[in-house]
Amino acid sequence: MDMAMVRNILLWSTLINYGFLLWWFLFFMFTHDWMYRFHGRWFQLSVQQFDAIHYGAMALYKINILVFNLVPLIVLYLVG
Repeated sequence: MDMAMVRNILLWSTLINYGFLLWWFLFFMFTHDWMYRFHGRWFQLSVQQFDAIHYGAMALYKINILVFNLVPLIVLYLVG
């Protein structure tokens, strides 16, 4: 596998992951009450806890995108 192919894979992976993160954020913003009621069937969470869990999970997902996709992509562009 050559460097151009790895860069291409990392680029697409970064775009797809950021797309999923954006979809998650928009879905969370526009269907917040429905999601809270839906998950409230199984979990006894306050609205603040529910929001904090989603905010923390989105932040963790974003950090993972940066560490495992975007930074290696930038490094390969700088090296190559």
